Amino acid sequence: MTTSLSRREFLKLGSLGVGGSLLAPVFPPDEEAPFERPTLGRVTTTQVSVFSQPNDGSRIVRQLFRDRIVPIFEELTPPSGPAWNPHWYRIWGGYVHSAHIQLVHVRRQPVVESLPEGGWLGEITVPYSDTRTYSQFDGWRPVYRLYHQTTHWVTDLVEGPDRTPWYELLDELDSARYYVPAIHVRLIPAEELAPISPDVPPGEKRIEVDISRQTLTAFEAGEPVLFARAATGIRSSIITNGLPTETPKGEFNIASKYPSKHMGEARLTDNLEDYVLVGVPWTAFFDPRGYAIHGAFWHNNFGVPMSRGCVNLKIEEAKWLFRWMTPQNSVQDVYSTGFGTKVTIF
Repeated sequence: MTTSLSRREFLKLGSLGVGGSLLAPVFPPDEEAPFERPTLGRVTTTQVSVFSQPNDGSRIVRQLFRDRIVPIFEELTPPSGPAWNPHWYRIWGGYVHSAHIQLVHVRRQPVVESLPEGGWLGEITVPYSDTRTYSQFDGWRPVYRLYHQTTHWVTDLVEGPDRTPWYELLDELDSARYYVPAIHVRLIPAEELAPISPDVPPGEKRIEVDISRQTLTAFEAGEPVLFARAATGIRSSIITNGLPTETPKGEFNIASKYPSKHMGEARLTDNLEDYVLVGVPWTAFFDPRGYAIHGAFWHNNFGVPMSRGCVNLKIEEAKWLFRWMTPQNSVQDVYSTGFGTKVTIF
């Protein structure tokens, strides 16, 4: 069975002394390393083409496949576009369009000795991390692959299959428990989750989503405080889970917020092609049928319809909006509900 670490076992395992305070670090973070890491990109789709020039009409040099990690040397916005997303990355031997390249880092994290009761929210700080689940019949077996900047509820510290510290993660959707190397997870400080502009009356906050322009704007008392490129629902005759894939238009209010949301199928799987999105960050539902505003890690093509009806944002922008909008969350709320910020979609 999995083993929760006693203090003595943990010290033996880590071969390092630690303090006894809550969230006290055991292993030093990589930020102390004396060198700078290059910017990296992760391929988020089945495959992408590498071109000889930053132009999709140029010669294709080779293909990169899902989850390939490549150094990015330069970002370019050539006049050739495309207009809806003109960003290209120069990599070794050519250029890739940014649409399906997630910018990532490799940042190992300090490991904590103890966690608050009820767990704490963490985010993945490596390009991806493969989790394991455990049973007395099957032992350790692979399940989900977790991606950079996804968020997850950390509930325990155990000895993992490689005899190093792993965190236990609790899935908010089906209460499944699985495990990830602890150095791949940053526990998010409470101040980083604090509400933004909490003194502004809720009625003076509103959000507008312009589908024709693929933009989202947040307003306080009529003044814009956030402008972001969005990716709304694609036009399709396909019905997904009984719902159209186009983002609904109209007047809504934020009804529930999840700092970490399991979307797609609710089953343990290690198949990367399954429609399973674990740890979707900073999710705010505005329609009871299941449409939400949230961060997206499976594409980088904001300004173009890409979703199955939700409003996708860059993760940093979704996090800011999540903290700003109502209903407010406390730092350990798995979700919060209420009659929240007005959302107009047109």
